[in-house]
Formats: sequence, C-alpha cells, structure tokens
Amino acid sequence: MAMGVECVGWAARDQSGVLSRHEFSRRAIGDDDICFKITHCGICYAEAVWLFNKLGDTKYPIVPGHEIVGVVAEVGSNVTRFKVGDRAGVGAYCRSCGSCDDCDNGMENYCHKSLLTYNYEDIDGTITKGGFSNKMVVHSRYAFQIPDKLSSSDAAPLLCAGITVYSPMKRYGMISQTGKHLGVIGLGGLGHMAVKFGKAFGHKVTVLSTSPGKKEDALTLLGADEFLVTKDPQALHAAEKSIDWIIDTAAGKHDLNLYLPLLKTGGHLVMVGVPPSHEFAPHLMLPMRSISGSSTGGCKEIEEMLQFCADKQILPNIEIVPIDYANTAIQRMIKSDVKFRFVIDIASSLK
Repeated sequence: MAMGVECVGWAARDQSGVLSRHEFSRRAIGDDDICFKITHCGICYAEAVWLFNKLGDTKYPIVPGHEIVGVVAEVGSNVTRFKVGDRAGVGAYCRSCGSCDDCDNGMENYCHKSLLTYNYEDIDGTITKGGFSNKMVVHSRYAFQIPDKLSSSDAAPLLCAGITVYSPMKRYGMISQTGKHLGVIGLGGLGHMAVKFGKAFGHKVTVLSTSPGKKEDALTLLGADEFLVTKDPQALHAAEKSIDWIIDTAAGKHDLNLYLPLLKTGGHLVMVGVPPSHEFAPHLMLPMRSISGSSTGGCKEIEEMLQFCADKQILPNIEIVPIDYANTAIQRMIKSDVKFRFVIDIASSLK
C-alpha cells in the first residue's frame, strides 16, 4: 500500500481561527498526481470565512490557502505535463469528475463534483488541506504551469484573485472589446486586479467605493481613471447610465440598488464576492440589464490568464510575510489593512 505524504503546516483547531503548527498526512501520490514543495501561498478572504466557520461546515483542524505555488518534487507514472524541478500552481479547486459537460468545456470549477483545495473530502476519504503547508499532492490536470516571466510570489494571488475577475471579464466581452467603461466595486485582492485587467484591456475604469481614503490608491497606485464615493448621492446620480460593466468584488453586505442604476441599457453587473440579499429586480428588468454570479475559472482559462499576465507584466500588489505572521495577516486582511494581497513565503519560514 502506498504511503501518504507527511506534511507540516499551520492549522486552526476551532472557531477561534487561531493558526498554529500542525503535522498531517496527505494522500499517497497516484499515477496521475504530482507532489510539489510549496514555496508561496496567497491569503484570500475565503480564509476568514472557513477559519471562523462562517458557513457552519468547517472541518477542524483546517489548513487553509488556495493560491499555491511551488516546485515539483515527484510525478506519477502517467504525468507528462510536469517534470521534477518545474514550478506548479494550484488554485481554489483540486479535482472534478473530468467527464461532464462542464469538464469537457473547460469549466471544471462548475462541475457538480468539483473539489475545493481545502476543507473537502478527497478521493481517499481524507480532508483536503491547503497551501499553508510545505507540500502539496494534486492530480496534474488541476495544476498549472507557471510562466518563466512570473515570480512565484506574484503568480500565487493570480490563481484565485486574478482568475476570479479575469474569467467573467473574458466571458462578457471585456477582453474582446476596447474603449468601454468598467466599474469596480471594492479595492481589495480581487478589486485591484480587476482595475489592472480593465486598464490592460483598454477600458476606462472607475472604482466604486464607500471609503474616500482609497482614492489615491485607486488613481495613483493602480491607474484607475475615476473614483466614485458611493456615499455621495449627487455623485451617484451624475454617473447614472454611464458604465458598461461592473465587477462587484465586495465581500460584505452592500445594497446593489446603489450600483445598478449606474449601468447603461444592456449593462452587466457580475458578482464575484459574497452576494447580498436585496430586492433589485426593477433595476434589472426594465432597462434589459442582467446580473450574474461567477466563480473561479477552468484549467485552460487559468493557464491563458497566467500567460497573459506574464506577457503583459500585470502583477498583483503583494506584501510577503512569514508563516508565523499568518494570524496577524488575516486580521489585517479583514480590516482591509493590506495593499492588496498577502503572500506567505512558505519556503523560507516553514521548516
């Protein structure tokens, strides 16, 4: 019987969400798997959701992290896409059924058997563990080549924050068209990448925020064209029917009735953060607007996005921290005290 892979990471044991050192085993390496030594892992807002059991389904002890990059140490006998020494990345999911319509069409993330990278039951009955650890075992289909022009620390946030905004932008024509107007709600890990992509695709970009203090970051640091404070009724009124697309990255509860009137006729708002529960049908029906949800992206789409970022040097703004800073980093992230993504240097700090 094949032996599991012994790992060390940082885990929370209860709803306090406090992380500390944890030793555990991953499943044995199969013929289609790769095992890689993790060098970097981004910190996503999802960590706060699962660490503190906000959905009521956290399986403790939980090792979080789904923006994972490392160096391949071992490959299964059927693996041809990777060799030892290659860099590999894993995002929000690590398996799907592989044969349904979604999987066949490059949308593995929407498969009814899609398996999240942590806190879900793996094929051997163990619970998946994330990238706040030193090693990863994953089916090679769900691992991604890291382009040479991308550093590992820059690549990590692209595997969730990057692809989560890139995917709907591609789907709704923001890549194939230019000269349109994009609105971005929220200026965190996802929002700052939406601004960068919007500018790279040739659009006017307006950041929509409740925090006037983020104006300089939006305009000067990230290159947005305009900044609209959504607590200002006059500013909202003046901007009505001026925006073609809105990417909503806000994780907290917010009233979409403030934002939907900003869309042009036929405009589109895409929610990629936690959706609020509000009645907004009148703003959708009469002007033929639409609203949708979006998750991460399929495997081919992720590799396409990584190469695009490498070629255009569209990189996340990151703050690199050691593993023993993870608890502080998560608290800072919850308070929006980061510009704009923490990345843990696993290789240097987890021994």
